Amino acid sequence: MAGSLQTDTQLSADVLLDDSRLPKVPEPGAMVIFGASGDLTARKLIPALYDLATQRRLPMKFAVVGVSRTQMSHDEFRKKLRKTLNEQRAGKVRDSVWESFCGSVFYLPGDTKKAETYQELKDFLKRLDGERGTRGNRAFYLASSPTLFPAVVEKLGEAGMNRGENGGWARLVIEKPFGRDLESAKELNTGIRRYFEETQIYRIDHYLGKETVQNIMALRFSNSVFEPLWSQHYVDHVQITVAEDIGIGTRGAFYEEAGALRDIVQNHLMQVLCLTAMEPPVAFDSEGVREEKVKVLKSVRRIPRDKVGEFAVRGQYTSGWVWGEEVSGYREEKNVAPDSTTDTYVALKLFIDNWRWAGVPFYVRAGKRLPKRVTEIAIQFKRTPHAPFAGAENLEPNILVVRVQPEEGVSLKIGAKVPGSGFRIRSVNMDLLYGTAFLEEVPDAYQRLLLDLMLGDPTLFIRADETESAWDILDPVISSWAESEKVAFYPAGSWGPAESEELVARDGREWRRP
Repeated sequence: MAGSLQTDTQLSADVLLDDSRLPKVPEPGAMVIFGASGDLTARKLIPALYDLATQRRLPMKFAVVGVSRTQMSHDEFRKKLRKTLNEQRAGKVRDSVWESFCGSVFYLPGDTKKAETYQELKDFLKRLDGERGTRGNRAFYLASSPTLFPAVVEKLGEAGMNRGENGGWARLVIEKPFGRDLESAKELNTGIRRYFEETQIYRIDHYLGKETVQNIMALRFSNSVFEPLWSQHYVDHVQITVAEDIGIGTRGAFYEEAGALRDIVQNHLMQVLCLTAMEPPVAFDSEGVREEKVKVLKSVRRIPRDKVGEFAVRGQYTSGWVWGEEVSGYREEKNVAPDSTTDTYVALKLFIDNWRWAGVPFYVRAGKRLPKRVTEIAIQFKRTPHAPFAGAENLEPNILVVRVQPEEGVSLKIGAKVPGSGFRIRSVNMDLLYGTAFLEEVPDAYQRLLLDLMLGDPTLFIRADETESAWDILDPVISSWAESEKVAFYPAGSWGPAESEELVARDGREWRRP
């Protein structure tokens, strides 16, 4: 009996050790952040790493090395990061966790254009291998200005840091924007692949780290009730909205160079489009998921350059009222040209020419200074072929809405009988709110992505041909707008210019008001 009990216990222990549901902890390693004195590091990366430390998801032997031109000591860098963390997590920062975590945070001042900075960094990382047991594993995170990306990659390669030390791994993380158009994206890809292989490159779009964005795939591929309806046989059209109520703030100089098309549409919105329209992957892994996303982008019908006006609207906000407060127009913002034609709003009509989506329009829009902050995907289904109930012809069609932010959840609009002796039908919503359905707090997107980076899982990162295909779709729009001064204005606090309404009205449809 005792022997049997011992055997059962041992079997239970073996099963527990093999349980794939247990959280994975990455191998020891060091994360080097270029541009470490900037907002991204203090407001996103370090808080995400701190949260992972709180959850015991970081390896025991781990280090963070910040690199920037600003002169700071290790302690000054740590105090700066703690100050921002306290502002973001007021009253929630645990001193014991922070003290343990910040002991693994270091700072090296240096010019990222100079070779001596990289030699100093290489020597410092070797020292950390010995002192902190990071085993030659390195993740290089480019949180600096995109103009510095080529120089940093080149200097890393020349210093021999494109490979880990003593058999370790080396990975490169690149923040958006990844190029300004198709040509610059190809040049950047070519330059990076001179020193790093594609399997080492992690192009990051934090939208893919959002739980609700990932849940688009769960909703589609784990529920047999939805997937059979997810096609041109039943779907009338799809609307994807990325709306923000804020303006450009202090980012005038950046926005003059980028605009909403480059800042939001090329990356965030195109990624959401891919997840909405893709075919079921063979497996939920990096190759399966990313291959299906690329197929979607390659199937998107290219807009003829001479017909851009029929498929795209460029808008810019003027002064108006948002949440009861009067706000300035874009041209009155700091570092913005008084005659600027930069897009703060973009609306596109796209078609995906494949078997599943032939003839179904995808209306996508993104903008600043709209009435509210909301990101959603709305799948509007075709009306029933015959409605036998009185007044049913005025019933709203079925709409499935996936809300990415701010109230994460899923809503399905259906027709239901109104209580009473008559037989009246009315549209009602069936809602799932993630905040109430699950006890777990929704993690920040960077937590998931940084953990996947250290685990070596590129599933939620963007492949080279993905970003190039997305630019290829938008290049005709970019070049057409560059040669035109035509811009449609809309007052701040509205849902966009009249031209955007006309874009969908020509097809007998209208934009949703989330």
